[in-house]
Amino acid sequence: YSQVHLTIDNSLIPEVRLSRTPSIQDGLDSEAETDLRVLGCEMLQSAGILLRLPQVAMATGQVLFHRFFFSKSFVKHSFEIVAMACINLASKIEEAPRRVRDVINVFHHLRQLRGKRTPSPLILDQNYINTKNQVIKADRKS
Repeated sequence: YSQVHLTIDNSLIPEVRLSRTPSIQDGLDSEAETDLRVLGCEMLQSAGILLRLPQVAMATGQVLFHRFFFSKSFVKHSFEIVAMACINLASKIEEAPRRVRDVINVFHHLRQLRGKRTPSPLILDQNYINTKNQVIKADRKS
């Protein structure tokens, strides 16, 4: 076995990768990508509060969200599905697991509030099943 040498130089993302993210390579401008990152982190924070997660789990979810989109594109992946997967995975990592159903319900509620609609219960139909499967699949990719 070889030794692991960890310094600040080899633990940060190189400047080249920060400036040429997959989203920018797919044609998304830098400002739009930043806005999506901020919106995703705000959603993760709000969802974590509604799910009564510890702050460390919300922060872990935000780190996972950012790391995911440094290797994948916002153009090709739904940021909302990825955010659901990140908060779900973070809750498991920080030993405060929540059901996928609860995560989907909270994001459904947040989407309604963001759209200034009256909150209504999530209907357990084929759309719900598809969303659940997408979250589980994204959870495995995160």
